[in-house]
Amino acid sequence: MILELDGLSKFFGKTMVINNVSLGIKEGECHSIIGPNGAGKTTLFNLITGIHKPTAGSVKFKDEELVGKRPFEVNRKGISRSFQITSIFKDMTVLENIRCSTLWTLGYRHSFLRSVNRLKDAQDKAEAVLEQMGMTKRRDAIAGSLAYAEQRLLEIAITIATGAEVIMLDEPTSGLSKHETSELIVLIQQRLKEKTLVLIEHDMDVVFTISDRISVLVYGDIIASGKPEEIRKNRDVQEAYLGSIEGNDGA
Repeated sequence: MILELDGLSKFFGKTMVINNVSLGIKEGECHSIIGPNGAGKTTLFNLITGIHKPTAGSVKFKDEELVGKRPFEVNRKGISRSFQITSIFKDMTVLENIRCSTLWTLGYRHSFLRSVNRLKDAQDKAEAVLEQMGMTKRRDAIAGSLAYAEQRLLEIAITIATGAEVIMLDEPTSGLSKHETSELIVLIQQRLKEKTLVLIEHDMDVVFTISDRISVLVYGDIIASGKPEEIRKNRDVQEAYLGSIEGNDGA
């Protein structure tokens, strides 16, 4: 397992949000976390990436404990994530956004004497990510001027540019049209197939199309984890989640 959660719990005051979650993510797989609103999915992401400190339990990446590390330290270990609310530098160009994400992995640190525009390796890597994501024509566009779907795509490009081994996407298709969602899924399947993906997603068509394994989180508890066909047939999952949305999302 490249990522392992063991007995992970989180309380905010007396309110339990994550309850004794143990879960393994295999290297190279696409693992989706699904569940109703308020189930604790984003909190689980925040625990993994160091935004929140767990009340109990451990998070290990390639057998190294991550609990106690700050978000930027988790990122530098090889885990990168997107957010429900798009997080980009809106006043910078698309290329500049991506180039910023390459600097640490290329060995650059803070410097007032070196112009980032002269860093050929950073420029080349950013250009390569632009091409990989099909965004070359938008390289000089101001990020804040992009359409919403393009901003979501840029955020994913930023996570890739860090060189992370594990990419965590929090509702990447939220706010996208069906056509935009289809294009994004094809891109993820084609361009990120060598990465380990952890996905929070409410669109069940997306989940069952793209996932190697699915875990179902309901009010802080993992009630099932398995291959898509196993999750479809799981009666507890049907009663707790899938049954309530089948008519809306086509699951």
